[in-house]
Amino acid sequence: MEALARFGFELGVLKRIRRAGWWQAGVRDPESVAEHTMRVAQLAGLLAAEGGADPAKAAYLALWHDTQETRTGDLPHTIKGFVEKPDPRAITAAQTSSLPDAARDSVRDAVDEYESAESPEALYARDADKLEMLLQAVEYRDVGVRNVDEWIASATKSLQTDLARRVAEAALTLSSLSWRVR
Repeated sequence: MEALARFGFELGVLKRIRRAGWWQAGVRDPESVAEHTMRVAQLAGLLAAEGGADPAKAAYLALWHDTQETRTGDLPHTIKGFVEKPDPRAITAAQTSSLPDAARDSVRDAVDEYESAESPEALYARDADKLEMLLQAVEYRDVGVRNVDEWIASATKSLQTDLARRVAEAALTLSSLSWRVR
């Protein structure tokens, strides 16, 4: 149980790691990786439910999609061409090496399924990651950050499911404040 506690402390680092790419857009205090991950998991579950897949499984895959950043930090896309992208499976294997078998296998299997992008749940989890970035860009734009167009374009281009593309289209027609109860 000590290994689970240690891993729990490591996962807490995600609450302190900021999403680094937003600094390049001029965001002074971007959201943390943990904040990003929470909405990704929620969106993944919703997409999966609407798409006829398993929402709990999609949300679980999404929960683990960026946990490797406890070891690497959040690497912005500008590293391309300078640094090779770290292998999420290898990092997860190192992170979970001392966990009890069931916990270790559960995390490793989730990361492997997410990275393989073959199941409907993995596709929805991956689309949720991009949708979350798009929503965050719209929110930053709505408070005056001007340099978010490339994030919106990148997120939109990366979406794999028709359902996620329709959500993105809807989001781009709304203000981020449109959710408020009227």
